Amino acid sequence: MATSHSDTRRITVVDGGPILVEGPVEVELADGSTAFSDRSVVALCTCRRTRRPPWCDTSHRAHRLPPEPRSTPPTAGEDR
Repeated sequence: MATSHSDTRRITVVDGGPILVEGPVEVELADGSTAFSDRSVVALCTCRRTRRPPWCDTSHRAHRLPPEPRSTPPTAGEDR
């Protein structure tokens, strides 16, 4: 079956965050139930910390690792 470009959905993987899917979407869950959203873009949780599966509720933000400490102090005029 041929698919036209207008039938495709864009999916964006956010590093350290959710998967963004152009909606509307219907998601089949592991237990066989379905979740539906008619929003234009939905965020699917990938960290499993959400309280609203399968939708991302930004819980991943509270669990980000702190930035790596610098090995040398910045020099004069260097952006921090």
